[in-house]
Amino acid sequence: MLGTAGEVLYVGKAGDLQKRVRSYFQKQGLSPRIRMMVSQVASIEVTATRSEGEALLLENNLIKSLAPRYNILFRDDKSYPYLMISGHEFPRLGFHRGAKDRRNRHFGPFPHSDAVRESIQLLQRVFRLRTCEDSVYQNRSRPCLLHQIRRCSAPCTGQITAQAYARDVYSAKMFLEGREDDVTRLLNERMESAAADRRYEEAALYRDQIRALSRVQARQYVESERGVEADVVACVVDNGMACVNLAMIRAGRHVGDRSFFPQNAAQATPGEIIEAFLNQHYVEQPKPALVLTAAAVRGERKIWFEMAEKNARLALVQRQREKATQENRIVALREALGLPDTAQRIECFDISHTMGEAAVASCVVYDRAGMQKSEYRRFNMRDLTPGDDYAAMRQALARRYGRVSAEDGKIPDLILIDGGRGQVNAARAALADLGLNDLTLVGVAKGPERKAGLEELILEAGGQPLSLPPQHPGLHLVQSIRDEAHRFAIVGHRAKRARTRTRSSLTEIPGVGARRRQKLLAHFGGLQGVQAAAVDELATVAGVSRSLAEKIYRHLHA
Repeated sequence: MLGTAGEVLYVGKAGDLQKRVRSYFQKQGLSPRIRMMVSQVASIEVTATRSEGEALLLENNLIKSLAPRYNILFRDDKSYPYLMISGHEFPRLGFHRGAKDRRNRHFGPFPHSDAVRESIQLLQRVFRLRTCEDSVYQNRSRPCLLHQIRRCSAPCTGQITAQAYARDVYSAKMFLEGREDDVTRLLNERMESAAADRRYEEAALYRDQIRALSRVQARQYVESERGVEADVVACVVDNGMACVNLAMIRAGRHVGDRSFFPQNAAQATPGEIIEAFLNQHYVEQPKPALVLTAAAVRGERKIWFEMAEKNARLALVQRQREKATQENRIVALREALGLPDTAQRIECFDISHTMGEAAVASCVVYDRAGMQKSEYRRFNMRDLTPGDDYAAMRQALARRYGRVSAEDGKIPDLILIDGGRGQVNAARAALADLGLNDLTLVGVAKGPERKAGLEELILEAGGQPLSLPPQHPGLHLVQSIRDEAHRFAIVGHRAKRARTRTRSSLTEIPGVGARRRQKLLAHFGGLQGVQAAAVDELATVAGVSRSLAEKIYRHLHA
């Protein structure tokens, strides 16, 4: 459905399109949201697909790419994490996100990375499986700290036989499938057998595993029918805000939940919001055997739904508090800087380098009462004198707003610069070159005592700086945005510096080309592993002779 200017108002699908469209234009029973939408419709475009599945994919892609005003939008672009048990002879536990390798076994998905890491720690306590990368595992000569604290059985140094390790892997897989009772029974049988054969140390290990497993079972918040895989979806709407909570039950255990806050849902019903969530979420995410969306259930499933609904309500209350805080902050900042009441988009720049090396500029974006991470940008500095922060700042703004002007992008209401008058003047010069003299530009200087809360805001080239009280809400907003720009710049700088140093350390060695560099880094798990390797270890890498290994060692330890 299109408006008078050709803008997309709504995207929908239907098996009977005529019936679906007619329902929007009936005189009674329409919600205020639908009545408002219909009043703006100027034309309708139709696309036919070969199947309902194709229609669902097309609808989801159009909603995400066009962001229609009257579609309920869920932004969930991140792939969900999995717990992985590798297909290695001595398999390892690991965190996995992205495309799956068929040689490995994947369990999940989990709602967030913390849930995966908690599960890995749990399995380490009970079954003591390794978590180290294969490159580290292959080059160990003695057990690591995890073995000393009884979190790994150290197969890397032969502390456990392949048969015994395989039994632990099998037990861990049964546990992840929700077969805890089978695991406990199996461990009891092994303990009794070992005790009967007077293998008392082995029996004690099984006893410890049984105890650890019982403690884990006692801590479970949700105990369900064995091995069930389910998603529980609940929605709460309050004061024009909506929250959908997705609780995940995997192998009969509640592994966590995630809350979503849709856009364009102010006048939508919970049913409409849940329908939109299901249509968008399961296009890209795997669907479990059971998806529970209604409160009209009994017993254990009712407990699940009530839990998800409670978490949705709590998340919504927290989001409302955060929104109120952010609104207070932006209002206070507008008043302090004399900005118009409509000002809400703020972009902040910072420069990070180490004595001029690997200089990186960051640009972070605050808009719609929150940080918009998908709009962050980094700029690798080009052709600069090392350590020239003013030139770096000028180049960062020139590249950022040169592109914005060329592509008719979003212009911020306020630009923050992490720095004093010099950086501000450089930024003003970059904007002047682009004809953007009317943009509000403010420098955030640390002040004479260089303490948090005593920052000075540089508003004009020659004027007095503005010092807001430490408790001022507007200053708190400036500090949080500046700190985020600083963090984002440092992360980019460190990554660039590491890449530069890795390349320079090995590329300077005669006889070590791109292929040998790749083999060395892969074999030892990175530059630190290569630096820590002895000559004999370096010589074991394919294509590296004894004489070349000595040359590499001398170069890295000169």
